[in-house]
Amino acid sequence: MQKPLLILVAGPYRSGTGDDPELLARNLARLEEAAWPIFRAGHLPMIGEWVALPVLRGAGGDSVTDPVAKRIMYPTAERLLAHCDAVLRLPGESTGADQDVAIATERGLPVYYRLADIPAVG
Repeated sequence: MQKPLLILVAGPYRSGTGDDPELLARNLARLEEAAWPIFRAGHLPMIGEWVALPVLRGAGGDSVTDPVAKRIMYPTAERLLAHCDAVLRLPGESTGADQDVAIATERGLPVYYRLADIPAVG
């Protein structure tokens, strides 16, 4: 029986937004669209921004353009990957998502490119 996996959803967040808050919110919503199908398959979805954005605010940052964001956004995903079992790489250009895939590959974690490829639990 397949055990539930903690799956990092990686895809564009800042890419192509010009850091416009509305476009960032749309990209986050696109990432979040994968959450229910992952959960429905018996796994636990994780999105780096769910962790990084509150940390950024706690550090006094008010947007991803704040200088402190460089010390939080990518490092959060790297730390999360120490706990994740797999990555779902969504389509679209994204330096951060490409880094997530590289780290996952180095660590021997599965990288899925389609929701349909994620094995269901049970």
